[in-house]
Amino acid sequence: MSEDRQAKPAKTTHRMRRFVIYVALLLAAFLLGFIPIWATFRDNSARLSDAARQLDMVRMENDLASAAIDARLGNYETARQSASDFFTLLRVETSKGTESTLSQAQKDGLQPVLAQRDQIITLLARGDATSADLLSDVYVAYRKVMSK
Repeated sequence: MSEDRQAKPAKTTHRMRRFVIYVALLLAAFLLGFIPIWATFRDNSARLSDAARQLDMVRMENDLASAAIDARLGNYETARQSASDFFTLLRVETSKGTESTLSQAQKDGLQPVLAQRDQIITLLARGDATSADLLSDVYVAYRKVMSK
C-alpha cells in the first residue's frame, strides 16, 4: 500500500511539470506571434500620425487658397468662412509647442499672418474687395514661410 501512495504523488508532480511546460511553451508561442504584430502596429501608427499632420497642413493651405479665390469671385461669406477656418487651424498649430509640425522658424514667420486675421475677417464680413488682395498677399507669405 505504501508504494501506491508514493506513486501517486510522483505521477501528480510529473503531470504538474508537464502542464507548466505546456503553459510556458504556449506563452512563448503567443509572444513570438505578438511581437511582430505589435511592431507593425507601432510603425503603422506612426505613419498614420504623420499622414494626419500632413493632412492638417494641406487643409490649412487649401482653406487659405479657397478664401482668396472666393474673395476674388465676390463670394465674401464663403471666403470669410474659409479664412476663419484657416486662421483657426493656424492658431492651433502654432500653439501646439513641440508637437507641432511647424518648426520654430515657421511659427515665427507666420505670426505676421496671424496678426492680419481680424482685419481680413472684418473686410470679408463687410464685402470689401480689398480683402481679396490681402488674402492673396497672405497666401504668398504663407507659401514663402512654409517653403523654408
